[in-house]
Formats: sequence, structure tokens, C-alpha cells
Amino acid sequence: MLLIAIGMRSSAHIKGHPLHPMLIPFPFAYLFGTALIDVWAGATGRSAWHRTANHLSMLGLGSALVAALPGLVDYVFAVPPNSSGRDRATKHMFANLSAVALFAAARLGRGRDESRPSAAAIAAELTGAGLLAAGGWMGGTLVYRNQIAVDHRYADAGKWRVEPVAPGRLGDSAIDVGAADDLKVNQMKLVRAGTKRIVVARTEDGYAAFDDRCTHRGGPLSDGSLTCGVVQCPWHGSQFDVRSGGVKHGPAGDGIATYTVTERDGRLWLRA
Repeated sequence: MLLIAIGMRSSAHIKGHPLHPMLIPFPFAYLFGTALIDVWAGATGRSAWHRTANHLSMLGLGSALVAALPGLVDYVFAVPPNSSGRDRATKHMFANLSAVALFAAARLGRGRDESRPSAAAIAAELTGAGLLAAGGWMGGTLVYRNQIAVDHRYADAGKWRVEPVAPGRLGDSAIDVGAADDLKVNQMKLVRAGTKRIVVARTEDGYAAFDDRCTHRGGPLSDGSLTCGVVQCPWHGSQFDVRSGGVKHGPAGDGIATYTVTERDGRLWLRA
């Protein structure tokens, strides 16, 4: 089975448009607004505005749950494992979940719609707002630095391809990883078997296979560029020879593992 995802790496999308960044502005605006309005209403004595903050809190908590679902899907399937991006995504997730938990706890400190929340409830909201800001900062870094869910494929690179295989078969014998004509020269696809990720590539000299993980910060080589038998990591520019796995250009200091891939009867067979 060959899965093709248009729109780079996001696994939760509509026609290539990732869902998570579409949805996160709503809980951010609602919950951040809850904290600011409660502080402003308390400072000015305008208790009627606490009703508005109460309504924003309900909207924020509900929309946060909706936004979290595609975010979790992308965390599991789109962010490269064992990478600086995965570490950042984990912190991003826990910062946002902690913020939502604080806003949920703050609701316990609210009385009637127009009554002033307790000092502890307002403190929880302000702390939650700070965590939302930190989570938003890390989310932006995931997009703009780690390029998660960004479609930046170079000309003639082909569509983003992920081919899952049965985990138990990998390493037992040669496995079929698709038709030989699936790839044109300088195109790549990712073979995923359990937690193991291997890139199958076509060069001017034939086919090659190598680890997806850059040895520098764990960037996804399958999402990089391939030219003249050299693959370049999209995160920091490290370059590797796809045949030998050796480093052609840093900052990576260690090479990548390579595997044997052969063509037989119009199919590609991988030994790992």
C-alpha cells in the first residue's frame, strides 16, 4: 500500500492544508482573552465583564480539545522521532495541555457569571496565558525552523510518499518496497516499518537506501533534497553520500547507515 500525502508532512489535513494550525488561533484567543478581561474587569470594578470572560473560558476549553486532536495526530505521525523537533514538539504539547488544565481549574474558582473570580483562579489564568505564549513560540519554531507541515518540495521532487511495510518482515529477508518506476532520478520516498524509517532514493547511478534520520539533530532526510547522489538535510544543511553514508558537508559529524536495494522484475527489494 502506498500512501501519498500532499502538503509535506502533516497527517491531519484537508487537501494538503494542515488542520492544527487552522484551529489553534481560536483557543489561544479565547483563553488569552479570558485572563486579560478578568484582570481588567477586576482592576476597573466592571463586574459585568466577568460574564464575558466566563463565556470566553467555555469557548476556549471546547475549541482547545478540538484543536488538540489533529495536533496529536501530527505529533505521532509527522514529527520525526529522536530529533530536536520531537523534543520541541513534546514541550509544545505539554505547555499547551498544562495551560488548558490551568484554565479548567480556574473555572472552579468562578462563582456566578458576574462575580469576581478568586485570586487563585486569576493567577491560574495568567499562568496559563504565559504557557500558551510559550507553546505558541515553540509551535512557530516547529513550522518555520523544523518545517513541520510546510510544503517546500523542490522542482521535480515528486509528491511526498510514505510506504508502510509490516514491521515483522523488516530484516527477515528482502522486502518489496514498490515499483521501480515509482521514482524518477533525484526522487525519494520513505519506507516506514514500526519505528524504523528508511529512505529509498533513485540517483543517476541507480537506487540507494539509507536512514531517514540526520545524525546532527534528527532532521528527516526524506524531506530534503537529492542531487548527484548526495542528500541534504532540510533543517541545517548537512549532506551525506547516499551510497556510502559518509558526511559530505557538516554540521553533522557522523555518517548515516545505508542499505542494499536491488531491482528485480520491475520491483524494488530492500534488505535492512
